[in-house]
Amino acid sequence: MPLLEMNSLNVRFPTKAGVVIASDQVSLKVEPGQTLCLAGESGCGKSIVALSIMRLLPSTARVSGEIRWMGQDLLSLPESRMRQIRGKEISMIFEQPARCLNPVIKAGEQIAEAVVVHDRCSRKEARKKAVEMMEQVGIPDPEKRFHQYPHEFSGGMIQRVMIAMALVSRPQLLIADEPTTALDITIQHQMVELLVALSDRFGTAVFLITHDLGVAARLADTAAVMYAGSIIETGSFRQVLETPRHPYTRALIGAASNQWAPSIPGTVPELSCLPDGCRFHPRCSQATDICRHQMPGMCHGVRCHLNPERDISGLNGAQDEPEYKISSRR
Repeated sequence: MPLLEMNSLNVRFPTKAGVVIASDQVSLKVEPGQTLCLAGESGCGKSIVALSIMRLLPSTARVSGEIRWMGQDLLSLPESRMRQIRGKEISMIFEQPARCLNPVIKAGEQIAEAVVVHDRCSRKEARKKAVEMMEQVGIPDPEKRFHQYPHEFSGGMIQRVMIAMALVSRPQLLIADEPTTALDITIQHQMVELLVALSDRFGTAVFLITHDLGVAARLADTAAVMYAGSIIETGSFRQVLETPRHPYTRALIGAASNQWAPSIPGTVPELSCLPDGCRFHPRCSQATDICRHQMPGMCHGVRCHLNPERDISGLNGAQDEPEYKISSRR
């Protein structure tokens, strides 16, 4: 049984400008101890998927489909059970971690609070675990740093505090939403190496959300590429990186791997005003008439009318939804 399984996850936000389709028929799996990367440009809906798992979406969100955690449907659980899962079984590193810490509470105390809530131990034992975790994530002199406030930490050290807070209760799944945003290249490398080491040490599965394929290359076993709220390609990370089949995936990898590569023309469409047909067709140089009028289904891990493998089943034949096992990177 996979740790996490999403089946046809749909997230809608009614607004005055129209209905925002933030997630459309998203189906993914995360196996124990492995890493899935959800990649795509900013604004495509990646973080909405993560917040749906944690059930942290605003009350205006309209969510349907299934999010199964070890067989339990998270969307139907009472809030009391979700509070037990958040931070204990599933933890999350949020984008812009400095905004997630309380500026008037000592950093170590915030880590210890997570232990008190989920492990139900004494304050003394929680502080001991917090200091040990701070040491494991590479914070120097953790006994002293435990008593410092968030503003006394650098950006890289704040990220280490967030990682310590997320992992101190030994969750089975860690959701890392853009964990290297706003860090310089040297610190980015350190954060990636730290996540790899800690996920190996604790056997924690990782759901990595990023637009940086360089970060994903070190961490991910399997990749899913998202565009305008929809998954458009899935497969092993190596397969997606080396032999991308969707025009958007090829353009995304080209833009990330070569500074002289042309940028992808246009912008990600507004999720409240999606184009007819394939959502990428306004930016795709290979688009044909069918691309402009008919949304392609997922076939052999690719959502594209130009996929040559579609000829095997035909346009109106059986189409596979994105279901796959995660192979180890180790």
